Amino acid sequence: MKKLLWCFVFVAAMGVQAATSELTTQAVPPLKPLSEQPKAAHLAAELLTRHHYKPVPLDDALSAKIFDRYLKLLDGEKRFFVQSDIDHLEAARTSFDDAIYNEYLGLPFAIFNLYTQRVVERFTYARSLLKDSFDFRKNEHYQYNREKAAWAKSEQEIKELWRTRVKSDWLRLKLAGKDDKAIIETLDKRYENSLQRVALTKSEDAFQLFMNAYATSIEPHTNYMGSRATEEFDISMRLSLVGIGAVLTQKDDYTIIRELVPGGPAQLSEQLKPGDRIMGVAQGKNGVVADILGWRLDDTVAKIRGEPDTIVVLDILPVDAGPDGQHKLVALTRKKVTLDRQAAKKSIISVAEGKTTRRIGVISLPAFYADFEARGRGDPDFKSATRDVNRLLDELKTDKVDGVLMDLRNNGGGSLAEAVQLTGLFIGAGPVVQQRDAKGSLTVARAADAIVAWDGPLAVLINRNSASASEIFAAAIQDYGRGLVIGERSFGKGTVQTMINLDQIVKNETPALGDLKLTIAQFFRINGGTTQLRGVEPDINFPSFTDEENSGESSFDNALPWAKVQAADYSPQGNQKALLPSLQMRHEARIKSVQGFKFLKEDVAEASRLRKRTSVSLNEAERRREREDQEAKIALRKKLRGTEEDAQSGPNGEETEARNTGSVQDDGLQADERDLKKELAAEKARKDAKDILLDEAAHILSDQVGLLKRETRVAVRGKPASSINSDEKPWPQGPRPPRGKQVAAAQYRFPGQASKSRHISKRTGRLLARKKCFFSPHPY
Repeated sequence: MKKLLWCFVFVAAMGVQAATSELTTQAVPPLKPLSEQPKAAHLAAELLTRHHYKPVPLDDALSAKIFDRYLKLLDGEKRFFVQSDIDHLEAARTSFDDAIYNEYLGLPFAIFNLYTQRVVERFTYARSLLKDSFDFRKNEHYQYNREKAAWAKSEQEIKELWRTRVKSDWLRLKLAGKDDKAIIETLDKRYENSLQRVALTKSEDAFQLFMNAYATSIEPHTNYMGSRATEEFDISMRLSLVGIGAVLTQKDDYTIIRELVPGGPAQLSEQLKPGDRIMGVAQGKNGVVADILGWRLDDTVAKIRGEPDTIVVLDILPVDAGPDGQHKLVALTRKKVTLDRQAAKKSIISVAEGKTTRRIGVISLPAFYADFEARGRGDPDFKSATRDVNRLLDELKTDKVDGVLMDLRNNGGGSLAEAVQLTGLFIGAGPVVQQRDAKGSLTVARAADAIVAWDGPLAVLINRNSASASEIFAAAIQDYGRGLVIGERSFGKGTVQTMINLDQIVKNETPALGDLKLTIAQFFRINGGTTQLRGVEPDINFPSFTDEENSGESSFDNALPWAKVQAADYSPQGNQKALLPSLQMRHEARIKSVQGFKFLKEDVAEASRLRKRTSVSLNEAERRREREDQEAKIALRKKLRGTEEDAQSGPNGEETEARNTGSVQDDGLQADERDLKKELAAEKARKDAKDILLDEAAHILSDQVGLLKRETRVAVRGKPASSINSDEKPWPQGPRPPRGKQVAAAQYRFPGQASKSRHISKRTGRLLARKKCFFSPHPY
């Protein structure tokens, strides 16, 4: 087997040499698997083939799927490989299963190395094209969307694709007012940065990409995460880290302070400000400063983070100093930094209706977060979404609001336990969601001992990016008739994942193997249906930019199917359907007079039209006419709105949609090429811009308040929960253990030598049987 694989590696290398013979490119040193990676792949395979909700054997059939997905992850737009590369790589199509079983990863690494070499060649060629200008009078086009295109048949064809790409990049900057000298400088630096990023690629990057090709070939929400990816995931769940409290970004070779976290060591020191460049890092007051110029951002971050109450020294080149300016050393003591900006927040929207003004409290919840580790060790002040929302509800009651609107737009999920307990703040103690495991066993999750924190009018605002735990919450509120669901159809993710620490499985003291996010169950609404594929359908729909064909769970080719189980035993607490005709009528009448909604509908239609395009004209005159039309459109909108703020931010306050629909003009720059001060100012303007969707949702809830009479309030404070069905198992209660965070994702498996495979299988089974914490319910 190894002889066969080494033959493939040799063929791939020869392909690199043949393709680069006419180019003066510096080959990137080939990456090799680290010693622990074959073992990690093998162990992950053992878990995936035996404990996944949808176990799939790692054989030639799955290997072929991994092959296709691996190429898609590497070069999904078909801009780097050519058909002859693919023909050479076809020899590997059914060999990944053998590679994993035999703990030999030379094969996927050879493919990755070929890919990086092709990237070097393409960007080197792109830089060479900057020596001459382009003729923008020709009627040429650049095909920017190549997902469904065929592989380039030859080097000549791929060069022609890159010629049109460079021409398109040039024209975008030219239309934005840049002269040729500035354009060449910008593009040359852009392509050089791309080459530098390739040179900084590590074995961990190649391994994680390959393992996720394996994992997502089984099911979309199973993933492999290396140690750094796991650390970032944990930070996003607990909303805290130990460091200096600075958000960093990268521009060219510099690590730049983008913003300071309020209350963090960096902000409290008063020695740092946005735009400052970090040139070096030292550990301790007398430590040696390590030069970090040109480092990867994650490497710099790892060096700055550390243990609490330890000192890190930063070598700073101030924002207002030139490249040869005076440096300064700043010593900071690392502390626990809470990421409050990513936590739940409240606001109040006043809605006037005739002589009546109603106050609608809004709680924006970006994720269902929880500090599992702090809770596991009994910390009474552990961070959780439920605690924060409960506190905000108390404040809103003090503010005497008439209704509460939960804004879950772009909330991708989080802890299932948090979704269940947070739902209890609105329904009291009762069933919230059902879960079915791979054996078909059904359990019911209940908000145990929950006390209603808000029994007044309620609405939930969702969009296509509201997923998983967000859908559990919205579905339960809808099934109970407890409140309105407003917005777009949600993502449609109805699966449950658990986080498995591979090092803990084999009792490694030093982290080396990473974590596996494994799909172990599917959840169902208490009415028996599931959000899988179909999502949560709002009671009142808003116009949507979303292309449902290419977004959400239904866009995955291997998503689990929709299913239905027996409904849980629960008692509805209200009947929102009786109010919907009146609410819908008022909503439609109101938005007819809202200028922003008119613009929104126009932009939705324009976005739908643009999605069907795969190329853009490279004729300057034609593009200038398009630009002038957009400028006229923007000017008219400014006049009709009466504010420049809305015109700059787009109808829903989101830059991406504004750019996609032409609400702002294209400046031709990438994010790291823009002036930081201007970028931060624009970000603040977008954040402060009027959000017409949130505003209209508040109006709808206000309408509901007006229609409801006091004796027919939707919720009943402290309503007792009904018992669960006798054939259903109760949901496990109690504090969540520190390990085994359950989330939603997908990952693959790699078998190894037969004897070793059996040994690992038995050992893994015993460990999983003993350590139930690996599968404690906390989906993402």
